[in-house]
Amino acid sequence: MMWMKWIALISILVVVCIGLATIYGKYRWQLDTDKLRAQLASGQRMIKPQIYDQKEIEGLPAPVQRFFRTVFKDGQPIASAVKFTQQGQFNMGEKKAKWSPFTSTQFVITQRPGFDWDARIQMAPGLKVFVHDTYLLGEGILHASLLGLFSLASVRGTPELAQGELMRFFTEAAWYPTALLPSQGVLWEAIDDISARGTLTDGATTVSLVFRFNTEGSIDTIRAEARYRTVGDTQVGMPWEVRCWGYTVRNGMQIPLEGEVAWQPPEGAWPYWRGRITEINHEFAPPTGGRFGQ
Repeated sequence: MMWMKWIALISILVVVCIGLATIYGKYRWQLDTDKLRAQLASGQRMIKPQIYDQKEIEGLPAPVQRFFRTVFKDGQPIASAVKFTQQGQFNMGEKKAKWSPFTSTQFVITQRPGFDWDARIQMAPGLKVFVHDTYLLGEGILHASLLGLFSLASVRGTPELAQGELMRFFTEAAWYPTALLPSQGVLWEAIDDISARGTLTDGATTVSLVFRFNTEGSIDTIRAEARYRTVGDTQVGMPWEVRCWGYTVRNGMQIPLEGEVAWQPPEGAWPYWRGRITEINHEFAPPTGGRFGQ
């Protein structure tokens, strides 16, 4: 029976080693998160103006004016930073859907535009992929790691990634809608009675998205005609769409708490992110040096 004791001992040692590795991986990953968020805070710029004046939206396309009148009131403070938590599902499949649960925290700076999404995607019991999806001082960063220890993907600094991450910031401004004002750098063009094109430039990167509004005046969908997606070893421009719903008021602003993100290839929509906000906190101008990120 001695062999059974040895198997039991080895099993215990394996479990202990895995536990220690998991703790160390979380610790090391948190150091990276703290570093990224400190860099975001260091690039924060003064917000001007600090208070929304409804005169600012005069002359904008009709659905855009209706949107701003719907989501906040005259005198609304301008958001300078946001921190929120999410939970939902992420589609890890390439040809066949494979949804895995995730939780995440996100820190956003509205001027200069930037964010860090720190997610945990559950691949199997006790096995998580850690992900940083980041837009930092004009640079896109994507890093995925098993347990925070073993790198699975690491990309940064390409024009395609910078474009995609700025698009993400722009669409997620539905959660901090004062960032969509002209005074915050967004140019609006009319399309029709229910949609308009918004354009945002940060450094060398410019992105344009089509915002479609619902009958209540809130954002229904946001679409890009081409966002880069990794297919094999190449980057392919592909239509991309975000849907928003579950609107509620937080800090004086009407924001969606739920959403879905999907690629839109010719063969049909391929959703890959479904989630909801579980907690959100806004910081308003004047900024305080990135308090949430510290």
